[in-house]
Amino acid sequence: MISVEEARARILKDLATLPDEWVSLSDAAGRVLAADVRARLTQPPADVSAMDGYGVRAADCATVPASLRVVGNAPAGHPFAGRVGPGEAVRLFTGSVIPDGADAVVIQEDTERVGDRVTIREASAVGRHIRKRGLDFAEGEVALAAPRRLSARDIGFAAAANHPWLPVRRRPRVALLATGDEIVMPGEPLAPGGIVSSNTHALAALVRAAGGEAVNLGIAADTPEALAGFAAGLQQADLIVTTGGASVGEHDLIQQVLEPLGLAVDFWKVAMRPGKPLIAGSFRGTPMLGLPGNPVSAMVCGVLFIMPALARLLGLADTAPPTIRVRLGVPLKANDVRADHLRATLAPGPDGVPEATPFPVQDSSMMSRLARADCLVLRAPHAPPAAAGEMAEAVPLAALGI
Repeated sequence: MISVEEARARILKDLATLPDEWVSLSDAAGRVLAADVRARLTQPPADVSAMDGYGVRAADCATVPASLRVVGNAPAGHPFAGRVGPGEAVRLFTGSVIPDGADAVVIQEDTERVGDRVTIREASAVGRHIRKRGLDFAEGEVALAAPRRLSARDIGFAAAANHPWLPVRRRPRVALLATGDEIVMPGEPLAPGGIVSSNTHALAALVRAAGGEAVNLGIAADTPEALAGFAAGLQQADLIVTTGGASVGEHDLIQQVLEPLGLAVDFWKVAMRPGKPLIAGSFRGTPMLGLPGNPVSAMVCGVLFIMPALARLLGLADTAPPTIRVRLGVPLKANDVRADHLRATLAPGPDGVPEATPFPVQDSSMMSRLARADCLVLRAPHAPPAAAGEMAEAVPLAALGI
């Protein structure tokens, strides 16, 4: 068996970043930016008012109250064409261009207007309530640096920088195939001894959360003929993921059926719990992962290996999943040779450090526990016993979008 870290490194080493494509701004949220985006204009394009009020010369308002003559009205988008001279003011609104001659804005609440005269009741210093040209950004500067997953804030910034289209990485296509005579799709009749397939549905959601496109190929029966029949469809993807059939039983057929058809295995078995019987390699040149059939095992492998693989294909950082420091809510016994990933809940601690409480039963078939878990508490191989209150590392699942 190899370590989780070595397994991840070997899975990632031959994955290349996918090509880019252009999408409209409205379709770019959540996509990965493929190239730096530079501002096409300066924002604001001129000195503008930050408040509703009056554009004045600060020198005219040094002593208050001061009475000024209103010589113009300049709503946003309609600049005043003249110049503000001594003893004059121009009515402005938020976003109005500061007229020539004015060097300050007096807010509306500090004035009183009668006809074409306005009385200034509070002095205003030079530059007061003025947003200078280029305060936000300047034409030609990098607005968004690639690579990055585009957030709603990024989309707003790109729009402000005058970009209707953005270059993004193509979504990785992930072919998902479940195997097993005993499994059926949700909603289908269950035969004696049958179970409902959850793996490919959960993994498809995980793939989408990581920025990929899931292609669910369905279920292959436990026969060489059935599995071989899916071989052609497996190649129409950037990554192949199978679930089930990866262990050593006589009905675990992934290796024995697919190897003669073009499966090249890099490694099999990882020193981890859950998820030990993991196959990694390629099928006719397409990267492939054969995950265990137990649903929790499949999802933990998805977190540890599929999500980093998709990050590499998208050109993002492909390090291990992010972790947080937690305080153990219960004692833990010594660990064995395999790295453990304990499903646990999180609760706020009195000092702000979250408290993680692993479920007492950690069976890899229990999707209910995984659904209720907030994190995976990490236990290194051969970790000694840990007392309640000790610190540990955990992978926060919500941070991954799953």
